[in-house]
Amino acid sequence: MLENLMLGFQTALTPENLLWCFIGVLMGTIIGLMPGLGSTTGVAILIPLTLAMEPVTALIMLAGIYYGAQYGGTITSVLISTPGEAASVVTTLDGYQMARKGRAGAALAIAAIGSFVAAIISLALLMALAPPFAKLALNFGPVENLAIMILGLITVVSFSGGSLNKGLMMAAAGLLIATVGVAIASGQARFTFGNVNMLGGIPFVEVMIGLFALGEVFYQIRVGAAAPIRAKFRDMVISRNDLKRSGAPIIRGTFIGFLLGCLPGAGSTLASFMSYGIEKRFSPNRDEFGKGAIEGVAAPESANNAAANANFVPTLALGIPGGGTTAVLLGAFTIYGIQPGPLLFENQPELVWGLLVSFFIGNAMLIVLNLPMAPVFAQMLRIPYAYLYPIILLTSFVGAYSVNNNMFSVWLVLIFGVVGYIMKELDLPIAPLVLGLVLGPLFEKSLVQTSALGQGSFGIVLQSPIAVGILIFALALAIGPAIFRKVKPSKKDPALV
Repeated sequence: MLENLMLGFQTALTPENLLWCFIGVLMGTIIGLMPGLGSTTGVAILIPLTLAMEPVTALIMLAGIYYGAQYGGTITSVLISTPGEAASVVTTLDGYQMARKGRAGAALAIAAIGSFVAAIISLALLMALAPPFAKLALNFGPVENLAIMILGLITVVSFSGGSLNKGLMMAAAGLLIATVGVAIASGQARFTFGNVNMLGGIPFVEVMIGLFALGEVFYQIRVGAAAPIRAKFRDMVISRNDLKRSGAPIIRGTFIGFLLGCLPGAGSTLASFMSYGIEKRFSPNRDEFGKGAIEGVAAPESANNAAANANFVPTLALGIPGGGTTAVLLGAFTIYGIQPGPLLFENQPELVWGLLVSFFIGNAMLIVLNLPMAPVFAQMLRIPYAYLYPIILLTSFVGAYSVNNNMFSVWLVLIFGVVGYIMKELDLPIAPLVLGLVLGPLFEKSLVQTSALGQGSFGIVLQSPIAVGILIFALALAIGPAIFRKVKPSKKDPALV
């Protein structure tokens, strides 16, 4: 292990690789700032620029774009409630509320710190446990994935705000929207009304931009021109109490993100939702969630960064992409003539360990780059809203158009912007709808495959010890806190009112 690490540092610390690593994380941060673009599109667009490079240098740069975009998406989530990345949606819930209270600097700082800690821990786990974790991930088939999806849906309870019924209703609406498109089981078009643009389903990115960015702008315009936020400098700097409150959520979020990131297809988005949900259920400050709790930023940011690194476990060890961006990176491996899989660690040690060590260096660059800049980014909120709102609208529409280069995406953003505004007026929680939309296709796919394996019977789920264990954990997550509070009543959880 030590020899491999030394080999990795020798490869990653060359001036050329350091330069392209820095360019990668910088470009990733900028790409993450642009709603709708995301790391997957950013990596795919920039692959042609790397064809003349050495494979290890090219992969170091592309990986830098990947995790740089994770943090870039956080900046817009916190400052203007516009997630640049799907995995940053949850961060808007408390990050934006912190910004409204003049604490945007602290939110951005804890996001950078949480991401860095998660990256270091997950990289250590990745280096030590990649092969055994990859073998463990192979045990996860449709049955086990169905149990994971049920566990994800259970977290709706945590996103329900003051009314569980409203949360369940919005989650059902999200699942219903997710059914638009071609049915997995029959291949028949559902709810497309003859529109070919809807055959692939309602795109998640456009819905996300509409609900959060345009919905917030429409609502603020109706409420009236709010004054720019002029926080004191000391409020923009993270405090010792913030760090104390965030320590445990960062560790929990890291391990949740790493475990889910190892599963092919689970992705960073599910990891961030689940870590937020679990944190809200068990945090001593759960009453503050949704109102600007720093734990609500620390946990999901740690989870999505850890999941981004863990996505490389199945990618490198098995040749199976862990998520959308690693699928594009897998294509890049093929272009460079490299075959990921069990033999990659033995045949290409310089490339593998150089790439893994570059994650550490890139994340160190990100925290050096972004931590001192957090109060500076927060100064953006001093811009009068008369200027800020048109900028948000412009970047939202341009970002939506750039996803598929058609006006259908722009109309979708506008429609869901109106939906987001109505939901805010009616005090309906947005997060359960987004969670239903994210989990809907994955849930349907697992459901259909499990039904086929069981020849129409779902009793096959009970034959898998892993699935049964996950379902027992989901049950404990759903009813455990309520039972605990009944035994020891101390605080009232608004999610269960």
